[in-house]
Amino acid sequence: HAGDPPLADVQMLIHLSADRKSAAMVSIPRDTRVDIPECKDPDTGKTYPATNDIINVTLARGGAGCTLLTWENLTGVYIDHWMTIDFAGVVRMADAIGGVDVCVNQNVWDRPTATVSGGSGLKMTKGTHKVQGEQALQWLRTRHAWGDDLMRARAQHMYLNSMIRTLKKQNVFTDTGRLMDLADAATKSLKVSEEIDVKDLYALGMQMKSVPADRITSVTMPNKRDPLDENHVVPDEANADKMWRMLRDDVAFDKNGGKDGKDAGKDEPAKKPSLDPGRLGVLVRNATRTSTEGAVAQRASAIGRELVDKGYTRAQADTSGSLAEEKTVVRYPSADLEGDAQAVADALGIPREQVQKSTDVSGVTVVVGADWRTGPSYPKTSEPEAGDLPDNTDAVNGSDTTKCMDVYSVYQW
Repeated sequence: HAGDPPLADVQMLIHLSADRKSAAMVSIPRDTRVDIPECKDPDTGKTYPATNDIINVTLARGGAGCTLLTWENLTGVYIDHWMTIDFAGVVRMADAIGGVDVCVNQNVWDRPTATVSGGSGLKMTKGTHKVQGEQALQWLRTRHAWGDDLMRARAQHMYLNSMIRTLKKQNVFTDTGRLMDLADAATKSLKVSEEIDVKDLYALGMQMKSVPADRITSVTMPNKRDPLDENHVVPDEANADKMWRMLRDDVAFDKNGGKDGKDAGKDEPAKKPSLDPGRLGVLVRNATRTSTEGAVAQRASAIGRELVDKGYTRAQADTSGSLAEEKTVVRYPSADLEGDAQAVADALGIPREQVQKSTDVSGVTVVVGADWRTGPSYPKTSEPEAGDLPDNTDAVNGSDTTKCMDVYSVYQW
């Protein structure tokens, strides 16, 4: 970032299924406009107020933790760990595995032009090439030659899929010494959340050995042009929400696993409520505002009245102002109220997996999200099936060796 605030231009959510039989890599375009929650920088103590901005600025608003909070706010997916890698680390990791095969359909040279400055410097001829060191970094940074930032994500997915195939071909996931060496090299190249160490990375690598390449899927978050700025995008809410739900429900992104696409632990029995409905205080918050639409007026009051009709006579609306959350959730502060929160969710038809423990609430709290803007009962949605991704995710399967990048004509030579 050369003295300027750091930008998280490449962001991916990595999901390893509970049965360790499939994996997914989800990219989000750096210029995606999202709601960024309040963040506090752990190093300086500075607090950054909630805002609406493009997601790559989150790193400068409290570090990687702020980026993580923004992802969780956007997706409703609980994220266990985070890692960041800088440019020098990318070079070291590419060298550590001896290079990665990438492919272009035309000669490419990503260089400054008369109208567009900058460029990664990537220069190669048509066909497949093994890249490592600086050239690997150039491949991952190239944007103009592919046409836009969305295509850069595709090139990154191709690189990562090729890297995993290379590691499997080298039997790295079954070679204890080599895997430990790579894990040790990775910790020198990465900044990680404090709970991760070399042994954790090694263990994760060992778990990856059971995931075949054709069960790894790379996608880009479904998006559409931002009505406020044509240079930005916003989530394509219906399709993005479908994909986030697949992650939350542990549904595989590919169709190559038969019927093992869902987490068997999803249907655990409900906890017993600690209070009768009439004695339980329930707060309802209006979070129906989105990046493109205003909040639905009196939405919290309407759902509060619905709860009163169902016997929760102490339910009341939060009048402190509207929030913005993609997904409706029921939150509770402590284990003794989990059963009560589940019962409230059941009364409103909210799926059990949308009941969350949170230290941000002092009692059972219904947060009415953008997915429930009308009606007294939470809208029922069909269960997602393995591999049933929206069409606009630009999915790339990890076993596909036929994909090559098309080069924008200006950058051909």
